[in-house]
Amino acid sequence: MDERKTYYVAVGAGSILEDREAAAFEFEIQANEEELNKLQEMFEELSSADEAAAFRFPVPPVTASEQERNAEYDHQLHSIYQLLYETGTEETKRHIESIGILKTTPERECLQKPC
Repeated sequence: MDERKTYYVAVGAGSILEDREAAAFEFEIQANEEELNKLQEMFEELSSADEAAAFRFPVPPVTASEQERNAEYDHQLHSIYQLLYETGTEETKRHIESIGILKTTPERECLQKPC
């Protein structure tokens, strides 16, 4: 079944809500159960990547493994915004377009294929 329901998403909090009034949210989406489960998994992966990146001291030099952890976090965040765009309302799509997070950059291309 492909029944879509409305959900309200707060990326920073990693939350997906059914009740518009429950908490602050940034994006409104229309998702089926499969898309909802995928988004929940992506938030869990983002949280894990964030925890790994948090152990890095914010002073140079940045090691290759630290760069890899940061790249993984960026990739997860980009994937979340891509799914939000695909399932989002017109207002959500316009907002994501306006912040430009889905634009291709050389760094993102390297995540997709070897540079």
